[in-house]
Amino acid sequence: MFISDKVALITGATTELGKATAVGLAKMGATLVLVGGDRGRLSSVAKVIIREAPHTVLRTLLADLSSMAEVRRSVSEIMIEERRIDVLINNVGVVAREREVTVDGYERTFALDHLAPFLLTNLLMTDLLFSAPSRIITVSSTPYPAGPLKLNDLMLDRGYSPSLACGQAKLANILFTYELAHRLRGTGVTANFVEHRTRRTRFGIEAGGMTRLDMVAVRPFELSRRSGVKTIIHLAASPEVVGLTGQCFISSRSRRPAPISSDIEEARMLWEVSERLTGLRPR
Repeated sequence: MFISDKVALITGATTELGKATAVGLAKMGATLVLVGGDRGRLSSVAKVIIREAPHTVLRTLLADLSSMAEVRRSVSEIMIEERRIDVLINNVGVVAREREVTVDGYERTFALDHLAPFLLTNLLMTDLLFSAPSRIITVSSTPYPAGPLKLNDLMLDRGYSPSLACGQAKLANILFTYELAHRLRGTGVTANFVEHRTRRTRFGIEAGGMTRLDMVAVRPFELSRRSGVKTIIHLAASPEVVGLTGQCFISSRSRRPAPISSDIEEARMLWEVSERLTGLRPR
């Protein structure tokens, strides 16, 4: 297995999907760095992992990743402790019934679902390149958006709904993955996307140092959490996907994405906007 004796960093580690993924990788011999927004739940997840895989080496990091400053602080702490990151699993996510704004002034869903993994991934790139061959996996549990990305209204100032916010964030995740894969070709670092569908979507909100669960009216889907975990672990650990990059996976299989999520020019434009919003590029 690729993952044995490797370091895997998992955001959204206190969600059911994050916890199950962490347990699965621990049983394969991975060293874990778990990032979450609730101290008590992080501790509980760590205890479950040690119970299931007693010899696991793991670290936990409390962070509100909706704040770009917190993302930067987290990366600084991670780089002090870890010289390498072999697998990065971007699993953090949020959805709110009402539009919420972060400390940076950004719409919370977009900030946590897209800007946080964008900034985290870029700031960890030195470690990922050093650890090559390494893998970046970005996870989303929301349905496809009804239309193209609103590049002129990413913060949904002109109208908010939970489904619109989730759809925008998912499309941004996919476009980010494609552009990232393009930029990393030839480096040994791969980037892939996992679409994790659930029968009824219950989102754990990893923000503000606490976890809040909101039920949101999202159309039913039939793929179970177990299948989503299996797909993530497959991408993180399987030798079958060595070198495979820029793909969208469902049930451990690469699937053709919707046309709106494969616009090369839109992916490039989103990257540039994201650089400015996260401070990677001066405004």
